[in-house]
Amino acid sequence: MTQPLRTGGRILVDQLLANGCERVFTVPGESFLAVLDALHDTPEIDTVTCRQEGGAAFMACADGALSHRPGIAFVTRGPGATNASIGVHVAMQDSQSMILFIGDVDRGTRDREAFQEVDFAAMFAPLAKWAARIDDARRIPEYVARAYATAMNGRPGPVVLALPEDMLLDEVEAVDRPRVERTRQGCDEDTIERLGDLLATAERPVAIVGGAGWDSVAAQDFAAWADRTGVPVAAAFRRQDAIPNACPSYAGNLGYGPNPQLVDRIKAADLLLVVGPRLGEATTDGYALITPDHPGQRLIHVHPDPEELGRTYRTDLAICAGMTEFAEALVALDGPPHPGGAEAHADWRAWSTPAARDGVAMDLGRCVATMCEQLPADTIICNGAGNYSGWWHRYWPYAAPGTQLAPTAGAMGYGLPAAIAAALRHPERSVVALAGDGCFLMNGQELATAVQHDVRLLVLVVDNGAYGTIRMHQEREFPGRIAATQLANPDFAALARAYGCWAETVTRTEDFAAALGRAQAEPGVRLLHLKTDVEVITAGTTLSAIAQRN
Repeated sequence: MTQPLRTGGRILVDQLLANGCERVFTVPGESFLAVLDALHDTPEIDTVTCRQEGGAAFMACADGALSHRPGIAFVTRGPGATNASIGVHVAMQDSQSMILFIGDVDRGTRDREAFQEVDFAAMFAPLAKWAARIDDARRIPEYVARAYATAMNGRPGPVVLALPEDMLLDEVEAVDRPRVERTRQGCDEDTIERLGDLLATAERPVAIVGGAGWDSVAAQDFAAWADRTGVPVAAAFRRQDAIPNACPSYAGNLGYGPNPQLVDRIKAADLLLVVGPRLGEATTDGYALITPDHPGQRLIHVHPDPEELGRTYRTDLAICAGMTEFAEALVALDGPPHPGGAEAHADWRAWSTPAARDGVAMDLGRCVATMCEQLPADTIICNGAGNYSGWWHRYWPYAAPGTQLAPTAGAMGYGLPAAIAAALRHPERSVVALAGDGCFLMNGQELATAVQHDVRLLVLVVDNGAYGTIRMHQEREFPGRIAATQLANPDFAALARAYGCWAETVTRTEDFAAALGRAQAEPGVRLLHLKTDVEVITAGTTLSAIAQRN
């Protein structure tokens, strides 16, 4: 049967429609004008115009995390693609599905170092699950279907597809592909029986959850199992929303600055049930808290990608399964009760309750407590990298999957773009972007995107006049020798107002509650500029205390 002739750009947009794409993030470029032309006639897809390709890629990564379908970004070749590469790296290390489309040079000028030419398949091969170029417009449906399947199945991650400019203008016949769904990965009965045997013989089991693929169904089932059995449940680094923190066995999070009682509990465990995490460097404190051979401990590792099982860690039982399917099987498993969960949860509650810090003008712990009182429990908290995030990691209770957007890759500048994506995806919910002063100026220009697209979100800029995390490391390694970490900052409130936002500056803890109340009463984008002292470098220590230990 003869198919109507369509441009490559039209065919591509039709494949996005078939896969349920509702939104794309882009910085426009002349190399994919045919796609932009097709989007002009596609009101079903919201085209979000961004101010820098790194911000666009971060938004796509965050949108994929919330939607459980690949987030979509379009950028141009050369500078556009290199700017966007940071989002691809984050999506890979965070195991989040996204597809980055890159407008490319004409097919006839390839390999001449044409204007802005880069070999994208080679460039992105170490960063993405799959990177390729589409040379034939007839094959666009095939490539896009494979991109969706690759991005969602196994360990979720990013796919990069280069689009030669002239290919997108070709008018050809093409057969559309149907919507691609994630393949279900269940557990066989023998594996579940072995799992039950290991849990039944364990005296001090601890579960570690996080990683990829958690949703509300998996969280509900796993929390129900933990509640019934009393097995303590720790969250991997920046995956504190994998299960509701109100679960009576929730024990807190691993990563940087964890509760020492939780660290001791992990060390004393005779069985670790790891569901989702890869057990990377941050979660394991440099592979030291849980070593690759973990002597004296048995390890059950559950992950959707078989290549991650046994890759780094000796594994007593490897289970290749999706989080939803595994939790469904686990919740039906009978087993003996363990008393550790309630004690671990009490330890976490004490650890996550901020105490007043004397002599501190702006006490972020008390600010987080105020936010807990004023904001809904299902608020989406978005942050980039920096010590400032530690106050929320420690003191904010995450209600359910999709309430924490935070890069495990440690990328600065993620918080504001992620919050924009979250506010567009869930306009009915409260969304907060957190950023340090250094972190904010990595992508602060995306305030213009937020205002242009009429999103409602709250931005908190924590300003201590320094790249605080690096300053902390300097005091630890080279005390008193400060280099390259001091910052001269703008008036962030004035800057926000220039973009069209509502903004205030807060310098004292006692003024924060009223300022937050005023911000909550305003529409659109609101920004609170919180001026803090770099001396108060974390929720638990000071720069002086760090220097004195050396």
